[in-house]
Amino acid sequence: MPRVISLINLKGGVGKTTLTVALGEFFSLWHGLKVLIIDTDPQTNATVALMSEKEWKRRNVKGQTLLGIFKDEVDKYQVFSPQEAIVKKVSNIGGGIDNLHLLPSSLDLIEFQEEFLYRRHDYEHVFRPSLLKERLEEVLHCYDLVLIDCPPDLGFITRNALYMSDYYLIPVIPDILSTYGIPQIINRVEKLKKKTGIGLEPLGIVVSKFRVQSNVHKSQLRLLRAQAGQGGYRRVFDTVIPENNQSAAVMDFNHSFAGLEDKYGYKRPYEEYKALAEEVLAYV
Repeated sequence: MPRVISLINLKGGVGKTTLTVALGEFFSLWHGLKVLIIDTDPQTNATVALMSEKEWKRRNVKGQTLLGIFKDEVDKYQVFSPQEAIVKKVSNIGGGIDNLHLLPSSLDLIEFQEEFLYRRHDYEHVFRPSLLKERLEEVLHCYDLVLIDCPPDLGFITRNALYMSDYYLIPVIPDILSTYGIPQIINRVEKLKKKTGIGLEPLGIVVSKFRVQSNVHKSQLRLLRAQAGQGGYRRVFDTVIPENNQSAAVMDFNHSFAGLEDKYGYKRPYEEYKALAEEVLAYV
């Protein structure tokens, strides 16, 4: 079975999706691993960074996105098929990476959550944290690594992601706002572990969008590293991802790139993503 890593932060805009995509691409191309990215965020940022919107729309209409897993439980009729829903050879590098696959998310998850959350007692089977793992069990053995891009909350979809994970990784900008929710994440994970008996462990914190000229960023990074043991997140990775003005362009599927160096720059942040991928693999 693959090693499964959820990437989570309660604040948006911390570089979580960019990091998920970059790690998936480096694991696939640089290390030759077969990787599945699962986009559980209704904003679908990882989805549209890795596949065309036209193809996403076609699959969404057919019920072959993440939403289909939960909708089938409500409708009591199976439409979702892991083999059909998972998109193969995704990325805007080289027309797609052979061993990088994607389970796309859906914008319609937002409406789904709003419609059924207030009627949760009638649909308890839909909100069980094991559902995502149950529906993907038959295909997970095909992969070496699974990366799950989580929404910025601790709702039932995030709990599903955490339930099927071996590790969780917390990307942060080293400022007060994006680090504020770390204790809440750790506490909720511990509660989920006690309730379900899963063996989920913190992988650590990845500092992203780091501004070397910022005294706030430098002091917050020192504080995060000093508190790693007592803070419950185990470690802060040595590799720090710098702020990059080209991050929006690399996440645009309509921009095509010849390779990793072309996409992520021939020095930065290419070297940082390469080093981080090696660091992560050393701990999983």
